[in-house]
Amino acid sequence: MPAELTPLAAQLMLRCGRPSRDWTFPSPRGSSFRAKKDATIPRQTFRRLFSKMTIPKRKRIVAVLDDDHSSLRAAESLLDALGFEAALFSSSEEFLASSAATQVDCLLLDIDLGPASGIEIGRQLKVSHSALPVIFITALSDDRVQQRALEVGGVACLRKPFPAHQLLNAIKKATSG
Repeated sequence: MPAELTPLAAQLMLRCGRPSRDWTFPSPRGSSFRAKKDATIPRQTFRRLFSKMTIPKRKRIVAVLDDDHSSLRAAESLLDALGFEAALFSSSEEFLASSAATQVDCLLLDIDLGPASGIEIGRQLKVSHSALPVIFITALSDDRVQQRALEVGGVACLRKPFPAHQLLNAIKKATSG
């Protein structure tokens, strides 16, 4: 008995190039044809049948490092609303001990982290030749601090509270390329 073609089955078949069971495919003429076990389906047929099928893109992951829990939750909500996934860290030790630096697309890093400075963490990432783009955030209004953040390799430095469009533009800048 032929099985109906689901999007997941279509994706698997595109990767494998051949069906593992009997499948029924719609034909351009309105009828259908069966692909028998171990039958190779021509590429042109695949292109025609699956040209409108889209594979969902992976959500970009933004790590957020801030010692203020309310700021972490606000950043998580904002990132979720913008279509990103957030990985939250409340201390530099927690972030550095995790493998997040290799798994996330960019880092949203608070400059004033209590015992450790966000600028120092950014400097450590730069010295270790990490390719992780860093967006600094701060509640401080000191222009010299913001300038130092950019000097250690920050893509942008946003002053809290920042509008959503500024964060979105900074993430786009950080993740393009």
